[in-house]
This record gives sequence, C-alpha cells and structure tokens, in this order.
Amino acid sequence: MSKLFNLSIEDKLATTHFEIDSKPHIWIKDQEICRKCNEKPCQIGCPAKLYEWNEDSREMMYNYEGCLECGTCLLICPYENIHWDYPAGGKGVVYRFG
Repeated sequence: MSKLFNLSIEDKLATTHFEIDSKPHIWIKDQEICRKCNEKPCQIGCPAKLYEWNEDSREMMYNYEGCLECGTCLLICPYENIHWDYPAGGKGVVYRFG
C-alpha cells in the first residue's frame, strides 16, 4: 500500500508546490454580498482554508496563492459571488506524490 494513504491531510498538503501567478484566478465579486451571507460556506468548504471572514473590516479575506484548484468555493457559494477560473498555464498547484 502506498505511503500516501497513511498521511494526514496536512502531510498530503505539504507534498504540494505552488507556481504563483501574479494575476489572481479567484476573487470575491462583491463584498456587500458576503456581508449579507450568514452561513459563509466558503470558509467551511474550502479544503485549503483560504477564506476567512474579517469582522473588523467586514470583508471576506481570501488567498488565491494556496488554492488547490478543486472549485469547491465556486460551487458552494449560494450567491455565485466568487469568480473562479484555472490559473494560467504552468501556474497554480503542482502535486508531488512519491
């Protein structure tokens, strides 16, 4: 059995490498919509935990650089308020298993 199956999710994420694109491939379309959203499912659904509600500024903060490119945030937002696209060719997450 592969050693990969015995790793925790944190250990699996540590096997990734990111080629950061200077142009974000995800962004919040309208912060006002996030302010009205009570559930904030993007915080819960993102496996990389890239979304965080900032109560002081009343904004949804996010980090595209660590995106695993699963598209969960795009699908889970009930208001379709997240723009998501694949990063430019050769950019984004690079999985290394072995």
